[in-house]
Amino acid sequence: MAMQRRIRVDHHEVFPKGAYLKDVAPVQDFEASRSRTDGVRVQAKDVAKDGSGTGMPLWACTVLDADEDAGRKEAVVVVKVAAAHQPVPPKNTSGFPWTPVEFVGLTATPYVDDNSHRPRLAWSLRASGMVEPGKAEQKAQAA
Repeated sequence: MAMQRRIRVDHHEVFPKGAYLKDVAPVQDFEASRSRTDGVRVQAKDVAKDGSGTGMPLWACTVLDADEDAGRKEAVVVVKVAAAHQPVPPKNTSGFPWTPVEFVGLTATPYVDDNSHRPRLAWSLRASGMVEPGKAEQKAQAA
């Protein structure tokens, strides 16, 4: 069986009650052989161990899951986006301090989180972009 490592998922399967963007920041490459002269770490690139990937810089979107049933470890998640420039969120017209977003091209990669005394299955999320909720289908048709 040739199961893809990254599993394509719909935004609404992952965030059934919606997602709110808290911030976007560069992903630091902790495995980089050298840091910049100013001491700041090099930004990670989208390159898989098998050599695949876009080679573009990675950006971490910190997202609040609006699902009230989300557990403590799932209430805030990171969705990584590979893009040449920092992704720009849609305009926030919600009245909340966080911007409602919908991710397009969303994939999930399972891994074992063994950072505590009880290992658990966790998911690494990637997306090709973010749009205003309800606009993902329009963006897909335009592409």
